[in-house]
Amino acid sequence: MRAHKIAALTASLALTASVAACSSSGSSSSDGGQVTLNYAIWDQTQESAMQKIIAAFEKQNPDIKVDIQLTPYADYFTKLQTAASGGSAPDVFWMNGPNFQLYAANGQLMPLSSLGVKTADYPSSMVSLYTYGNTLYGIPKDFDTVGLWYNKALFDAAGVAYPTANWTWADFQAAAAKLTDKAKGVYGVGATLEGQEDYYDTIFQAGGQVISADGKSSGYDSPASISGIQFWTNLIAKGDSPSLAQMNDTATIDMFESGKLAMYWGGSWDAVAFAGNANTKSNVDVTVLPEGVKRATVIHGLANVVYAKTAHPQQAEKFEQFLGSQQAADIEADTGTVIPAYNGTQQTWVKAYPQYDLQSFLDELPYAVPYPISKDTAAWNALEATDLTKAWDLSESAAAAAAQLSSGMNQALAKEGS
Repeated sequence: MRAHKIAALTASLALTASVAACSSSGSSSSDGGQVTLNYAIWDQTQESAMQKIIAAFEKQNPDIKVDIQLTPYADYFTKLQTAASGGSAPDVFWMNGPNFQLYAANGQLMPLSSLGVKTADYPSSMVSLYTYGNTLYGIPKDFDTVGLWYNKALFDAAGVAYPTANWTWADFQAAAAKLTDKAKGVYGVGATLEGQEDYYDTIFQAGGQVISADGKSSGYDSPASISGIQFWTNLIAKGDSPSLAQMNDTATIDMFESGKLAMYWGGSWDAVAFAGNANTKSNVDVTVLPEGVKRATVIHGLANVVYAKTAHPQQAEKFEQFLGSQQAADIEADTGTVIPAYNGTQQTWVKAYPQYDLQSFLDELPYAVPYPISKDTAAWNALEATDLTKAWDLSESAAAAAAQLSSGMNQALAKEGS
């Protein structure tokens, strides 16, 4: 799921560790009767798969009933924060990277050490994303990486060979120039101001960092990180990408689907949309991202977590374990909506759309970098949007914008530790 759309909570919504230990909703098991767990999710397209997983769990555990609480993402974390602050959050719920540390650091999530989770069953980068203070708090549910989608018809018309897994930055940039035909309103690529799909990837490919490994300082002012930003701003300056104003008027994914962009850096989640669009159903394909100083792609995905104050810890832990099982992953894989995190179950997703080389997204796992986060990711995400806009609209150099962003980000990170 697109992580930049999953904005972290602001510091004003920070949770307190002194939340009263009130019971989460659900029937009591004090009389030995059936226990009802509440399970919070936000994606309606995945609700059917979750219901199938619940049905399989309930069949094996007839004394436990699970009710789904579906909340649109726009309201999900606001509702969750209110419930957690009142001691009545759902027993088990979805968590994403940008919000994870805020909840883990404030004692809202149950440590999963006692469950004996085999972390080798999941991509190591996803395990790292949901580990805080050397403790695992979430079992990875699914993941997404970013690939290079391309329009085969536009490549054919321009006489440009399709991208390969051996492409470098130079190959990509040369192709973008050849594929641009402004007379027809066609551009080589859309240099979108997006972290996960664009500049985070190139920063890591250049050998830079978004945030230091210890989470205490910005990495934006390093020469390597600036190079990763310039990768995109140079494309705009050369005219091989629409301007920022054009991309603000029309989303780049819409441009790609309408045949106005030859290439698009997009996630594994885009397979569903492209397969359902007449213009892209069989006219596009995907490969791994081009190589910079090194190979890299951002990996993100959701995890299932248990509320630390749940009134039914044993039952919630049992459900959590099932959600992280191969059986649950196989059920989810059959839907083709997301890549299941459980290793060995992803091929079902790959086969769901045989017209695309979806194996590319799995081939990137060995060099995937966890989505950059901190305790208050939202604070510096807001700065990224403000400061980097000056580089994308070409009103400032990438170096100047990065320096300003780095300074503000360091101040925001310092407040996290205070």
